[in-house]
Amino acid sequence: MGAFEYTALDAAGHSRKGVIEGDTARHVRSLLRERQLLPVTIEEVAAQESRRQQRSSFSLLRRVSAADLALLTRQIATLVRAGLPLEEALLAVSQQTEKPRVQSIVLGVRAKVTEGHPLASGLAEFPRVFPEIYRATVSAGEQSGHLDIVLERLAEYTESREQTSQKVMGALLYPIVLTVMCFAIVSILLAYVVPKVVEVFESQHAQLPFATRLLIGVSSLLRDYGIYLVAALVLGGIAVGRALRSPQIRRRWHLALLRLPVVGRVVRGFNTARFTRTLSILTASAVPVLDALRIAGDVVTNLPMRDAVAEAAARVREGAPIGRSLAASRLFPPMTIHLISSGESSGELESMLDRAALNQESELERLLGALMGLLGPLLIVGMGLFVMGIVFAMLLPIFEINALIH
Repeated sequence: MGAFEYTALDAAGHSRKGVIEGDTARHVRSLLRERQLLPVTIEEVAAQESRRQQRSSFSLLRRVSAADLALLTRQIATLVRAGLPLEEALLAVSQQTEKPRVQSIVLGVRAKVTEGHPLASGLAEFPRVFPEIYRATVSAGEQSGHLDIVLERLAEYTESREQTSQKVMGALLYPIVLTVMCFAIVSILLAYVVPKVVEVFESQHAQLPFATRLLIGVSSLLRDYGIYLVAALVLGGIAVGRALRSPQIRRRWHLALLRLPVVGRVVRGFNTARFTRTLSILTASAVPVLDALRIAGDVVTNLPMRDAVAEAAARVREGAPIGRSLAASRLFPPMTIHLISSGESSGELESMLDRAALNQESELERLLGALMGLLGPLLIVGMGLFVMGIVFAMLLPIFEINALIH
């Protein structure tokens, strides 16, 4: 039995959409006719999801959020721990959700499970929703017989990862918005306010101060060529984005970011926290070490750090310890290396990885808090200096008004 998305017409001619389970498309049509519905389109959920992803691979409108994934995972874990069979647990979760997309995905997974496939195989039908770490952890939980515990760990991991991403985005959002506002205000002053004020002084045909002439020149440049400047910036951004698609150029750029004083600490801390958190949940779920390192390396966004993880995995395959293998690149924080090495020596790698993740997350939070407290006042001071310079340039001719008249 599979899950099918349908579009049908009721007796009043209104369109109805939903998800229904059936053996075949013909079986689904008969079920819809029994409900007094006229079938219009019927398609299996897995095929519909695959086509939807290909059609809107860059769209964020219909993606399943991390919060939805965490809630879905926690609901399944609770029901399985309560002793409910997996098929019934999936059915109950699909009935509880209010989002059609989530419902169709859960029923699609349930269809594979009812056919006798393991849960990990059902999740593999939707790789954009359930990443490899999710599927590998579930597979390990099924093999060990502790699926409920593994699902709860996955829910906590998804929530923790989402919180870390939100903290980084929240820290970056304020200075970005403030910078855009400063740029917009200064541009409006130069393009529209300054010309009105300086017209009075230009009519005197006298020699204006250098600061005023410079201000007039910048204002004229923005008024005459502002559109071209914006177009040049947009084209430059597109060119940079296309250049960064090249792995070699992107790798150099990521390496340059790591070498910057403050930005490098943020990038290193963010990626280290994601890596250690992912490796912790994988090792706790009895995923083989080499597979765990490969999957954990994939969540690292910085290419040099990802390469360092791949090189460390190659050394571990040859018998080297994880801590020493990661330390060879000198890209990971020393505290993280020490905690991993200590965990390997004491046989408590899982707990030490979790502690390393907590340490990096707390340090990242402190660093972002300090940057927030510093960048805000600096941007405000910078904007004040720009505005003060504009006002000063406009007031200089007034101070010299007697000289201009004579």
